Amino acid sequence: MRAEADIHVVHLITGLGGGGAERMLLRLVNQGADGIRHTVISLQDEGAYGAAMKAAGITVHCLRMRRGLPLPPALWRLVALLRREHPDILQTWLYHADLMGLIAGRLVGVPRIIWSIRCSSMEMASYRRSSGLVRWVLAKLSPFPDLVLANSHAGIADHRTLGYRPRAWGYIPNGFDLKEWRPDPAAKERLRARLGLPSDHLLVGLVARFDPQKDHQTFMTAAAEVAEERPDVAFLLVGRGVEPGRPPFSLARGKAPLAGRLHFMEESKDVPQLMPGLDLLALSSAWGEGFPNVIGEAMACAVPCVVTNVGDAAAIVGDTGLSVPVGDASGLARAMLNLLSLDEGARSRLGETARDRVSHHYSIQHVVDEYSRLYHHMIHLTDGKIPCAV
Repeated sequence: MRAEADIHVVHLITGLGGGGAERMLLRLVNQGADGIRHTVISLQDEGAYGAAMKAAGITVHCLRMRRGLPLPPALWRLVALLRREHPDILQTWLYHADLMGLIAGRLVGVPRIIWSIRCSSMEMASYRRSSGLVRWVLAKLSPFPDLVLANSHAGIADHRTLGYRPRAWGYIPNGFDLKEWRPDPAAKERLRARLGLPSDHLLVGLVARFDPQKDHQTFMTAAAEVAEERPDVAFLLVGRGVEPGRPPFSLARGKAPLAGRLHFMEESKDVPQLMPGLDLLALSSAWGEGFPNVIGEAMACAVPCVVTNVGDAAAIVGDTGLSVPVGDASGLARAMLNLLSLDEGARSRLGETARDRVSHHYSIQHVVDEYSRLYHHMIHLTDGKIPCAV
């Protein structure tokens, strides 16, 4: 019998930049669990999160593979690394890692391989052709990993439509550290002072990288409708590539009703300190979201959310916020106005309910416990039953 304290999980991920999958992997390996040892391999470089993982004592390897289709040299480097690390479980994150990990893992003889689905339906025309090809190949190969694990029910449904037919589906949602993401009564005054806003102004935030998936245009159209009715509302956009000089921001920021009402921050490490300063968080995404991290982060900070009905967003928010159809700018504006019209006490109570929802369903400890049960069960799997199977 193997000891309960020696399960070695190697995580293979396409890169360690600032995306949602990377953030969830950072939380998982940093939180730790009894009996689990984590190692991380990035197909590219260590990105934004590799250093934080190393600082927490996690071994991180970088293959420095160029973007695009996997190449044989990178595959053989991965094979050699897996032979050296000798994992009990190989968990892969994102499409290119799923493909490389399955091939290398089977060549090496890794006992268990888990794919991780982190998105729902994607508009592949907006991305490299190689990504679409990789996803098509993965659908054909989906019976070969031991488990395909998703962080959203929408992701499972959409990948079934794509032709994925795995041995088993599993579901574990994203998790959030309620000590890191928490309410801060002083944050509103601090953030308004930083932005040069009157203390009584309301602030709506959109925290998302600049990407067609995030549909900033719908948010901007909705923001203009809100601004027409509420001169006391300002808007904060935070994210990689969010620059005031690029469309659609450049056209709106100098004209009524949004002139002087838009504020911008490039990707920021102090989002946990910024988030509780918002009165409302908006998500305007058009496709591709599975479990959007930013919703859980805002809710944990007791900030109510207005979201488009993409991925599992509406189900995550539940009755603590509002959801509207994808691309419905007027609906998004009406939903924002509905929540902004609440008095401060009612909006605060809604935010507290949102934080309670995260605490009960999406805390990082709850999610890490789910992963730990899964890993222990996979090692001893004899009856074919997986604890998180759907």
